[in-house]
Amino acid sequence: QVQLVESGGGSVKPGGSLRLSCVGSTFGPMFDNMCVGWFRQAPGKEREGVAHVSSGSSFTSYANSVKGRFTLFRDNAKKTVYLQMNKLKPEDTATYYCAAADRPRCWTLESAEFRFWGQGTQVTVSS
Repeated sequence: QVQLVESGGGSVKPGGSLRLSCVGSTFGPMFDNMCVGWFRQAPGKEREGVAHVSSGSSFTSYANSVKGRFTLFRDNAKKTVYLQMNKLKPEDTATYYCAAADRPRCWTLESAEFRFWGQGTQVTVSS
């Protein structure tokens, strides 16, 4: 079983930055072998894939809406995946969820590809 715990959300002004963290609680090296992604869902909208990173960080994919502003990286020694969010916009306001797939690499930003989910952390971008 895998438990994912997100942190780092909060309120920030447009143009500001936040770093989200996702800590995976697993036995042994399981988390190290999982592709991990971030999703977000704003009120009244469908869940949107933001980015994912392969187990060894060789492959990273971003949604067009965040390319050039968000960076996803992981520290397997700490069983943690980070989402660095810069130049935040009001439209980035959402609940952000960490998710893990039970394989080393993911191929899409579709929710169905991810098996384990965290509880989410709120990000609000407002002046």
